[in-house]
Amino acid sequence: STPSDQNARKPTNFGEEPFLLIQPAPVPETLLSGKGEFMLRNLFHGLDEAAMPAEIFADYVRCFNDPAVLHAMCEDYRAAASIDLEHDRADIDKKIACPLLALWGEYGAMDRLYDVLATWRERASDVQGKSLPGGHWLPEQMPSMVYEELHRFLKS
Repeated sequence: STPSDQNARKPTNFGEEPFLLIQPAPVPETLLSGKGEFMLRNLFHGLDEAAMPAEIFADYVRCFNDPAVLHAMCEDYRAAASIDLEHDRADIDKKIACPLLALWGEYGAMDRLYDVLATWRERASDVQGKSLPGGHWLPEQMPSMVYEELHRFLKS
């Protein structure tokens, strides 16, 4: 099964945000409009100042509060719960031919719920990757480690 199919089977394992964001427009956009700081404080709960300095958090809030960005975020979640599943089923017998790097947080949902490399090896022929000692926000939590992994992968 694909990552999208697995997500469809285990929707409650990812928190409440996906359920809100997949609702038809403009429901989530209207409910979340101007609520960037509140939502992001909830989503980034537990990240310390080193992982999310105030100026970076402010930029996330600025983007979240932009109606076009909020709509695009919702559309991405809507696609994951609809057309992405159809696309996965349509090409289930095809494998991604280019090298693929998967990085995920050791303390996040992916590590608890899936064998991430095995899942991607079902869909790609050249998969590399590993968990890093973080959660969902790897670039914010450990930018140097993410950079090192990307740099190593892209050089190979």
